[in-house]
Amino acid sequence: MTGARREGGCLCGAVRYSVAWPMMQAVTCSCVNCQKQSGAPLSLIGVTRRDDLQLSGVLATYVDTAENGNRVRRLFCPTCGSPVLTDTDAAEAAGIVFVKGGTLDNAAEMVPTAHCWTRSAHDWLQFPEGDTVMQMQEAL
Repeated sequence: MTGARREGGCLCGAVRYSVAWPMMQAVTCSCVNCQKQSGAPLSLIGVTRRDDLQLSGVLATYVDTAENGNRVRRLFCPTCGSPVLTDTDAAEAAGIVFVKGGTLDNAAEMVPTAHCWTRSAHDWLQFPEGDTVMQMQEAL
């Protein structure tokens, strides 16, 4: 770890965070629930150690149920509604948390190399050759 960090936050600025950079992994998720939550065909997600995330502000939580029946906690700014974090029991046990990539101040720096729940992806979406493409979720 180089000690580098990146900043991010919600649309209104009430929630801000700093995260160790680079994150452990960048992935996209095309599950129907991520599509609905993000209002987009997929969600860009950074995986980071919980200890590497410093958060200020208050987040509200919506508890969602994944297709596999697991609880998914979707944390968002209660003022502007921006999704900021996603968390699961398995992620918590592993000491990681998922950061919504679009909330980074410079989201262009986050380049995904894995794509999950592609069976729900829009037909026009194409994933880069050489990336890991999972029909469902194979990890946390």
